[in-house]
Amino acid sequence: MIMIMSQPWSELFADAPDRSLAPGETLFRREDPVHQMFWVRAGAITLRRTLADGGELELHRAGPGALVAEASLFAAQYHCDGISEASTEVAVLPRAALLGALEDGALAARALADAAREVQALRGRIEVMRLKTARARLDAYLELHGPPARGGWKGVADWIGVTPEALYRERARRRAAKT
Repeated sequence: MIMIMSQPWSELFADAPDRSLAPGETLFRREDPVHQMFWVRAGAITLRRTLADGGELELHRAGPGALVAEASLFAAQYHCDGISEASTEVAVLPRAALLGALEDGALAARALADAAREVQALRGRIEVMRLKTARARLDAYLELHGPPARGGWKGVADWIGVTPEALYRERARRRAAKT
């Protein structure tokens, strides 16, 4: 998981009040006005946008230590729905407090550095996703990140944009080729 602007904001949210969400609970809806910003303490918030055909597009998954919908800091309305994926705890601060904190040049510089790292990581992921086969995508992932921790292959499938079944078939082909 990639965390956008995580470190610069952690101190700001340290004493912020918490809000608990149950799995599937809505934190905010697309086009709601942005009055508050959220920091994930535990659990995860998925940012989703419903498409015209009724399908859903997952834009981001903010896990522990991540600012939720950071682009909304500079918008009047949320651009997507924020849905809790599990039992989740978020810290809550007024949007104005975060905007005011950006006036601190050191905080703004750290936030910019973290955002630049995020953009670089996303560019790499886009290039992996442009590869045509599960084999090529897996090769590129392993080159960039190495094998995942135990139980992490489903996350790899999501990261490279293939179904877990397609990834497991590719892994089985690789094991068979070694024998």
